[in-house]
Amino acid sequence: MVFADLKNDFVFRRIFANHPDILRGLLNDLLDRRGEHAIEWIEYLPSEQLPLVAGAKLSILDVRCRDRAGVTFIVEMQLLHVTGFLNRVVYNACKAYVDQLRVGEPYTMLADVVAISICDFALWPDAVQEAAGLPPVPMLSRWNMTERASGTPAVLQVQYTFLELPKLPSGRPAGGAELWAWLFVHAPELTEVPPDLPAGPYRDAVELANQATFSPEEIDAYRRVVDEIQQAIEYGEAKEARGKAAAILMFLAARGIAVDAGTQAQVTACTDAATLDRWIARAAAASSAAEVVAAPERGA
Repeated sequence: MVFADLKNDFVFRRIFANHPDILRGLLNDLLDRRGEHAIEWIEYLPSEQLPLVAGAKLSILDVRCRDRAGVTFIVEMQLLHVTGFLNRVVYNACKAYVDQLRVGEPYTMLADVVAISICDFALWPDAVQEAAGLPPVPMLSRWNMTERASGTPAVLQVQYTFLELPKLPSGRPAGGAELWAWLFVHAPELTEVPPDLPAGPYRDAVELANQATFSPEEIDAYRRVVDEIQQAIEYGEAKEARGKAAAILMFLAARGIAVDAGTQAQVTACTDAATLDRWIARAAAASSAAEVVAAPERGA
């Protein structure tokens, strides 16, 4: 068996936009909804995206949900393959909120919006958090507005959930959001549906990712999306590297540390994200530019 990548925009929509039971299982796990807060009803909302087999611009999936307590809210989902799209996430979530009303309708009709982003990269890398003196952000993080002094949650009309797949721990989890993350990362490596994979949404999603169930048109669409995602990743990585290199040089300049031409060329030529993150962390305390770009000590 050959399994498609669940992170592929086309495959994601093929599975989750056509099978509400599977989507409901994913949402309940990602949003940690249990008991009376569990989602029991889903309505797919019209999308501005292209038709299912038309190409790669299929990142967004909007649904209206109702939980067992009768509370209705909207979930706006997207897959992020390259960095630099946090502003787009906020824009799409706010747009999903304001677009609910027609002219003249009261604001009391507005339902809350939860924006879920499944990220194929570390949106908040541990090294960057550490350099800023901040705690690490977990693989699955949930964000909302709080009152600054007391930390009391408030203004909850628009909330955000991020699943950063590179932060997946080793080993296969038993269930929950961690198992979904494992499937998003490892499904293309499978040669069969794992016999011990729990029945229900997890197993159903993997079975639908089996490329033997794809039509020739779907196989072609899947491959085209793979190519476009790879092109976007390569472009995004190059753009991110340029931004990090510029940040290192500006940080050193702000601290009054001189940067010779050779070190500047070394920083601007670097395209390795891990190396740039390490240099960013060093730039906060280094006494010279050479100290920032020095090779790591053996065993470090």
